[in-house]
Amino acid sequence: MAGRERKQTDLDKGIVIPDDCLGYPLDLFTFPKHYSEDLECVYIPHGVIKDRIERLARNIMDDLGDHDIVVLCVLKGGYQFCADLVDCIKVLCRNSNKTLPMRVDFIRLKSYLNDQSTQDLHIEGAENLSVLSGKNVLIVEAIVDTGKTMKTLLDHVEAFKPKMIKVAGLLVKRVSSGTGYLPDYVGFEIPNRFVVGYALDYNEYFRDLNHICVISDRGKQKYKI
Repeated sequence: MAGRERKQTDLDKGIVIPDDCLGYPLDLFTFPKHYSEDLECVYIPHGVIKDRIERLARNIMDDLGDHDIVVLCVLKGGYQFCADLVDCIKVLCRNSNKTLPMRVDFIRLKSYLNDQSTQDLHIEGAENLSVLSGKNVLIVEAIVDTGKTMKTLLDHVEAFKPKMIKVAGLLVKRVSSGTGYLPDYVGFEIPNRFVVGYALDYNEYFRDLNHICVISDRGKQKYKI
């Protein structure tokens, strides 16, 4: 089984953002002006995200280097994280003694309505996962909250009998209803706040935001469906 269900260490959790973190004032950063009243704060600046991904890429290279892997990108929220992670791994391949041949496939999950996770999980692209049989698989997901969605996906992927499964999660939320699931590679552990940006959306909005931000109540109402 990919990921871990055990006592977590600080290193496993990645960079831990405490519950009392207020983020950064919006006027310290550049962002699309059409979101000026829809955000509370910048939670993780784009540069910090990029630096953390470079470190994750190095960890992945150390663990999986010299093995062929299939990178399974979870759309839509994971596309930016996946693209930047793959780019970092490619740079490492050009500048180290190890190599990590990769192919990239995509799957789409949908379990949110507005800011609430629902019980209904829709998996698109699942019918093409027979290519994972016997392969080393790295699932790349933007955010893990309760862990239930990821567990469902892992059960589905394991049915295709891959050789190995690892999971990279950019964000892991601390939620009381969580299963205790922890990805193998974690960027940041964050409080249970609804965040957008860096391809994370609220009803398809905010994907064009570079930073990870906390959406405001006004923003939730404005884009609610």
